[in-house]
Amino acid sequence: MNRISTTLVALAAVLGFAGAALAATVNGDVQKVDAATGKVTLKHGPIPALDMGDMTMVYTAKDPAMLKGLKAGDKVRFDPAEVDSKYVVTKIERAK
Repeated sequence: MNRISTTLVALAAVLGFAGAALAATVNGDVQKVDAATGKVTLKHGPIPALDMGDMTMVYTAKDPAMLKGLKAGDKVRFDPAEVDSKYVVTKIERAK
């Protein structure tokens, strides 16, 4: 593989991961946190990039540690993604 191809492959790996459809940052309300399974239930508005309307849905945290300190009732901003036909939160933080 030449240098340009190697660089492009590395860049693609840094910018995303295979099989992922990333959406923009979304505002939501935490309904439930299940730290034991690494899941969070979020009520949110539309997510056009994932073809979703307003809904309440259970997401798996990419890193369960990011759920530490969150509780039902918290207002958050989060980055959802579809990975291998599953919905995942790749980033989450309390809204300011």
